[in-house]
Amino acid sequence: MKQQYNDFGNWIRKQFSFRVQKIAIDAGFTCPNRDGRIGTGGCIFCDNRTFNPSYCIRNKTIAQQLEDGKQFFARKYPEMKFLAYFQAYTNTYASVEKLRNMYEEALKIDEVVGLVIGTRPDCVDSSLLDYLEELNRKTFLIVEYGIESCNDKTLRFINRGHDFACSKRAIEATAERGIKVGGHIILGLPGEDAEESLRQAPIISSLPLTILKLHQLQIIKGTPLARLYTEHPFPLYTAQEYIRLVANYIDALRDDIVLERFVSQSPDDLLIAPKWGLKNYEFTNILNDYLRKRT
Repeated sequence: MKQQYNDFGNWIRKQFSFRVQKIAIDAGFTCPNRDGRIGTGGCIFCDNRTFNPSYCIRNKTIAQQLEDGKQFFARKYPEMKFLAYFQAYTNTYASVEKLRNMYEEALKIDEVVGLVIGTRPDCVDSSLLDYLEELNRKTFLIVEYGIESCNDKTLRFINRGHDFACSKRAIEATAERGIKVGGHIILGLPGEDAEESLRQAPIISSLPLTILKLHQLQIIKGTPLARLYTEHPFPLYTAQEYIRLVANYIDALRDDIVLERFVSQSPDDLLIAPKWGLKNYEFTNILNDYLRKRT
């Protein structure tokens, strides 16, 4: 059966002649809306513990984290090679010289064949893009931006610290350098119903993105969003409602956008809601079945 969308798994297999796996790295960064440069407290939904794997420990060097990650995955796929995924917080929030040292430390590790760099659109400039353009000529590279929403009112509410125009500029400037660009969107943010999300989908589709990740809104213990949800509960999607939304969102996207993820799976001890009881692959299987039956 033909896939209903451009799936990341199929796409990444076309980029390499061998199997690759991301290894997440916590390189000790912070964010400009945490350290006081533009704000404090961070985005109201954010807790990086929700996606850092067990081998990803910031008091270890980048090389040590990568070696630990290699061991973690080697049991499953002994012949695998790896992409170093600078994931936690804002991974361009430093001088170009410091970033160069970090990225190139990662690339020196045996069997690391490329980089994925997660960052904010307000933390890139022309000098960094010059370096990333140079790096992109030497190795496989994806720069992944947190967009979260196209709605500036929402971005202010979640304490994002930048507007959508900033995201658009950064994505366009990066793509103009020939670099593969990823984007991240959260569906179900407070004040954004399904109609609003679907209004935004063509706007996202118009950006020169190679890859897009969609995630459901999750309420994580200890975050400002958790306090808001406890004091003034707002609606969250059921799994079935979210499946319908994602299917309609896909319809509004360009066919060539690579869809990497549809959901996020936070640790149960940190997650307040929604608790769907589905692993990522289980959700994707249900979504794919829904898309097939709908056609």
